[in-house]
Amino acid sequence: MSMPWVFLHAIKDYYEMPWLLTKSTSIKATFNLTATLMEQLELYRDPLKYDYFLSLWEQHPSSLDFQSRQWIIKLCKSSQFETMVRPIPQYEYLYGKNEYSDNELIDLEILFILSWCGNYLRSENAVVKRMLQQGSGFNQNDKLRLLDSLCAFIETIIPFYALLQQEGRISVSTTPYYHPILPLLIDMENAAIANPHTTLPKRPLSLHADAQKHIERSMRLYEKHFKKKPSGFWPAEGAVDTKTLSLYRENGIKWIATDEAILFHSLGSDERNNLYKTYRFNEVTIAFRDHALSDLIGFTYRFKSADDAADHFLHTLKSIENEQTDPSVFVIVDGENAWEFYENNGFNFFMALYRRLESASWCKTATMDEMAKGIKHTELETLQPGSWIHGTFDTWSGHPQKNRAWELIYQTRRDADNFRGTVSDETARKIEEHFLASECSDWFWWYGDDHVTDFAVEFDTLFRNHLISIYELLGIAPPANLFQPILSMSSAAPFWVKPKSPLTPLIDGKYSSFFEWLGCGSMDERKLYSTMDRVRGPIDTLYYGHDKKAIYVAFEGNLSAINRRGLKLLVILEESGEHFEFDLETGSAAENDIVAMDERLEIAIARSHFGTMRLFHLRFELISDTKILQTMPGNGALSIDLNEHYAANWFV
Repeated sequence: MSMPWVFLHAIKDYYEMPWLLTKSTSIKATFNLTATLMEQLELYRDPLKYDYFLSLWEQHPSSLDFQSRQWIIKLCKSSQFETMVRPIPQYEYLYGKNEYSDNELIDLEILFILSWCGNYLRSENAVVKRMLQQGSGFNQNDKLRLLDSLCAFIETIIPFYALLQQEGRISVSTTPYYHPILPLLIDMENAAIANPHTTLPKRPLSLHADAQKHIERSMRLYEKHFKKKPSGFWPAEGAVDTKTLSLYRENGIKWIATDEAILFHSLGSDERNNLYKTYRFNEVTIAFRDHALSDLIGFTYRFKSADDAADHFLHTLKSIENEQTDPSVFVIVDGENAWEFYENNGFNFFMALYRRLESASWCKTATMDEMAKGIKHTELETLQPGSWIHGTFDTWSGHPQKNRAWELIYQTRRDADNFRGTVSDETARKIEEHFLASECSDWFWWYGDDHVTDFAVEFDTLFRNHLISIYELLGIAPPANLFQPILSMSSAAPFWVKPKSPLTPLIDGKYSSFFEWLGCGSMDERKLYSTMDRVRGPIDTLYYGHDKKAIYVAFEGNLSAINRRGLKLLVILEESGEHFEFDLETGSAAENDIVAMDERLEIAIARSHFGTMRLFHLRFELISDTKILQTMPGNGALSIDLNEHYAANWFV
């Protein structure tokens, strides 16, 4: 493993999530453990052999070459600043430095790991508690002591899930082995069925046999850890079609879960009263997630206090219960990536939420195994292919970079099939491993312009190395195109463009003169997701700038689809928590503020609100009555610098 994410989330999230559940008395939930995650957790019995980052981390800084040292520093400065770095004073100090002595780098390395330790470790692990109290002045032996303690802890994670499943507190599902998009492996035409405007890779192959291998290997690994076969699967990225569902049924799977978009596309209607049922197709129970309710947890509640977030969740749930007859509501969220944006790794939020759920007599929680055994199922006549991201496969196909990655897999598969009879059984098994690994959904996620990561170059290299290794195992020279980075292919405009000049537009909600917003900054909401995706809401793009009187923001998107009754825009100043409200139904705003909504939504926020502040951060919430339609920007907050040096933002 070249990247340390499994280790870091293991010490922060994988034990912590079910542990938080046990602090309640009756709350039940379902957890999904991917097969590769279970396999990777086992490798931490010998971490220095299998984790490249830790093999460098455990060395004394004086023994690292320049490149390795810089890579370690880069990763050790990758923690979320506000929630993970700032709470540890010495870490905050070191985070701001560019050069480090060996002793400072040891401190940085240890504090990076400690920043990822979850609440369970901080309260129960003696080594972690002592080091957090010490805060600085660590030595090489401290690193080794911390690593030994954390690796011993990781060995307890899967047994903890098995115990809770035996007690009936949780269900545990899994995912096809290397987290592949099975509908695309089986038939790439599924991408065009889900989105007729997509461009397919050239000369696609059906990799149906590989799809079956992903399922079989995952089931074997699950049975090894849980002493029984899994009854449920979360298909990678919620990706489904009729052929993959048949594969699941043939392998004894009783239930799967996916997104509401698949249901609405299958029914030809997005009426939400259809959502709150348990469906069955081809003898397999299907849970369709409430995307909006799930995204409140994944993206929005991190900005609210724990009590406010929990109250809002219960209020929303109660409104569904009032409108539906005995509804089934499926809330499905990423189990790891959201919590580093929450205060205290989400502990306060979960405690507040679980307390309210337990006291709500009108609501009860259940595991997916329990739901699948129920008798109240609605038969689904058709199942539209798609994923949990907008009901399409656009995240993994269509863009030239994504399609190029598929085409390289097809090229390698054709060559391997021509030479397969020339290798030993052991070599054939190694080749199969590289093929299955190359089909992981994550490679395609980071290609294209829709997601952003600082480690795109590393991911690109790792992907192509799997295919290069296949040729080397076959004993033939890899084609030259495998050594050309896919990322070198042309890419679209960046998601964030900073202002290039001051502006003073007319706030009238119309597409007026081209020159009104010339030189403004912009953020493309369609590209502002790094590790997760979500329903964006109606706003696609926001434009911003300022002059000596006001901050100006314009919002573009599908505004015609919004009912203006009870509609408002809330602007939150993150530094103080102060709110500025714009009533979009009546067109009213605070004194000296202006709002207009016609062809697009435009606002002016008087600079007098900000006093002497020169740098501040704004967040926007589009709200219908009490329902949050969208939180913007998707990456957290819009930075406004009244001392903007515009020349630095120009480019040719």
